[in-house]
Amino acid sequence: MSSTVSPQHSPGPSEQVLVTLTGADRPGVTSALFTALDGTGAHVLDVEQVVVGGVLTLAALVTDPAPGTVAAAVATLSGDGLEVTTSAPAPPAPAGQRPRRLHVTLLGAPLLPAAVARITAVLAEHGANVDRIRRMSAQPVTSVELDVSTHGSPADVLALRRTLAVEAGRHGLDAAVSPGGLARMGRRLVVMDVDSTLIRQEVIELLAAHAGREAEVAAVTERAMRGEIDFAASLRERVACLEGLGVEVLDSVREAVELTPGARTLCRTLHRLGFTLALVSGGFLEVVGPLAAGLGIAHVRANRLQVVHGRFTGRVLGPVVDRAAKAAALREFAAAEGLPLHRTVAIGDGANDLDMIGAAGLGIAFNAKPVVREQADAALNVPYLDAVLPLLGITHDDVVEADLADEALASG
Repeated sequence: MSSTVSPQHSPGPSEQVLVTLTGADRPGVTSALFTALDGTGAHVLDVEQVVVGGVLTLAALVTDPAPGTVAAAVATLSGDGLEVTTSAPAPPAPAGQRPRRLHVTLLGAPLLPAAVARITAVLAEHGANVDRIRRMSAQPVTSVELDVSTHGSPADVLALRRTLAVEAGRHGLDAAVSPGGLARMGRRLVVMDVDSTLIRQEVIELLAAHAGREAEVAAVTERAMRGEIDFAASLRERVACLEGLGVEVLDSVREAVELTPGARTLCRTLHRLGFTLALVSGGFLEVVGPLAAGLGIAHVRANRLQVVHGRFTGRVLGPVVDRAAKAAALREFAAAEGLPLHRTVAIGDGANDLDMIGAAGLGIAFNAKPVVREQADAALNVPYLDAVLPLLGITHDDVVEADLADEALASG
């Protein structure tokens, strides 16, 4: 069904009034404002309300058919802890290209005023305007989200992201830039690295410890993570250290694996939203597979260890899951889920994750090496994996409410 709307006069700034009400929050304040406006002939053009620390700020942009009518109507609301002001709105921005919308998420423990001051100054220096700010979480990390608009090009946004990353590092916080608008909404595919991302350890090092060669393997792992040596070659070198080790050590390694704090919350929350999760690892399916099953993760891609007569041969089976293979897996999983690449998220920490992070719609470096932080869309340096949630627009309050609802349903 279609309908036709007759063109109407759009009132200019001189025919509009911005009404701002501040004071202690309590039930009925919003109703009182609009009840006062009723009968003036005013039309509501825009409205915004926020409560911070129990203090309400309510702003309404309305038409003023007879100059002074709105101001007189709302003046009666002043008093009893409320302050009401009326003013002319700022002139509209000149017509032109529609601004690009971004979300800038700041995370700090603690989040200090100097850091917020510098980050917002950088935004202004790059011609970006902060339209709205909201808190995403208070514990264990304070995070706030800034809705930002800019007329800058994609190259300008990239320069802004890099500058913010540098300034954030100087002030001991994380500043992540992600796209706004519809790109953020709806079902998505989230692909995670495993070692030092989903879990706290490197599985190859846990295995090598049983062979007495953990330090040797850890040194090679570190070089590979920094991108100093080819991953496939480094993996074969490390796996060779496992030659002759009995497969029974896998049970001990699985038991030793520790999830990164916040990993279960992240997975549980994303499942509730209908997201699809995947693990893509340069580690081993013998450990990653059971881990994925326990977390309800649908897609898994990892290396496999060759075993003969119950012992590792020191070789891997088939092609190595390297950085190119990780990106290929992300594309394959997205196609299987019927999702375009811009609806994918990749999370990793090492050079082996760079292609995957670059291919995803949102690439997140989690406690990553410098080479990864520099190239990712967003970088997190806090030890909690559920800090990813604010980057996806999910608040801590949303998570808590969903947990309580599930608990109530389970208790029946």
